[in-house]
Amino acid sequence: MPDRQAPFEIAGETVPAGTRRALTLDLPGQSAYTPLSMPIYVVHGRTAGPTLFLSAAIHGDEITGIDVIRRVLRTKALARMRGTLICAPIVNVFGYSNHTRYLPDRRDLNRSFPGSATGSLAARVAHVFITEVVRRASHGIDLHSGANNRTNLPHIRADLDDPETERLARAFGTPIAINANLRDGSLRHAARDLGVPILLYEAGEALRFDPLASRAGVRGVLGVMRALAMLPPEKKRKTPEVIEAVASAWVRAPCSGLLHSSVALGARVEKGGALGLVGDAFGEADATVTSPYTGIVVGRTNLPVVNEGDALYHIARFNDSAGVESALETWQQDHIEGLTLADYVEPDLN
Repeated sequence: MPDRQAPFEIAGETVPAGTRRALTLDLPGQSAYTPLSMPIYVVHGRTAGPTLFLSAAIHGDEITGIDVIRRVLRTKALARMRGTLICAPIVNVFGYSNHTRYLPDRRDLNRSFPGSATGSLAARVAHVFITEVVRRASHGIDLHSGANNRTNLPHIRADLDDPETERLARAFGTPIAINANLRDGSLRHAARDLGVPILLYEAGEALRFDPLASRAGVRGVLGVMRALAMLPPEKKRKTPEVIEAVASAWVRAPCSGLLHSSVALGARVEKGGALGLVGDAFGEADATVTSPYTGIVVGRTNLPVVNEGDALYHIARFNDSAGVESALETWQQDHIEGLTLADYVEPDLN
């Protein structure tokens, strides 16, 4: 018989084995009359196992991850879960409340980790999250979406040189994984320093829901939980092929004007191939935007009005971009075929 878990201690509360609990973490208020707290939800299984944290809205306007966590928490499979799941759907409560990426001090929370109990507002929020959540976890998944007016193809960004992180990236199951450099002050950097393997899921656009991005996120989280033996293995579904990108970079606007795009998110592009045109309002001066190499469009702007130097297309490069294109088509078809109207309003509980 598996060992029954001891109660889980967090936020000054005790969560008994085999129970679920909604809790809050106190945050610095903006005045004595506006106390704020970070909502967290703990699912503590009956038997011992890993502790996985899920975080979303570290950038307050990136709400795709909130939907992913909501759907995960309503998944029936959690009734058989081993270990502990800590969910923090709205880490940046300040930004979320104001529909903005940043905190009131205009700092980026994802450049403020591990934080400090006596530092700036951003540093204090980061310190609360690291102390109460990350230090209690064995693994993590941080859920993001494209910045304002940009859309990202569902993909994983992680330290793929670490064997455990690379294993979990493959278990997540998006066809594309990017071996992304760790940035100072990021949650990924702070988690790595604490010995916590972490994945960053990118999908969709800020302040928008995308059913495909949400569904892929839910499947990915459950895939990681199965790889960690927190959930029983799924026999009927084969894990999609995951291909690591060699490099990725943004293609920027050569001039200011109106962008007319000619490639879609997920499209394969050839080196020197046209991605779009930037023209003036009179139709007399068009500048072609070209790809610096053969690859896959994993991110793009949604704004037609652009300024010189604006990021337009995020191109990921592979050793076999044709193989990636085929894997993407199979993956998208698998996800899109199962989408129903219910996916736009209610979670998939399968």
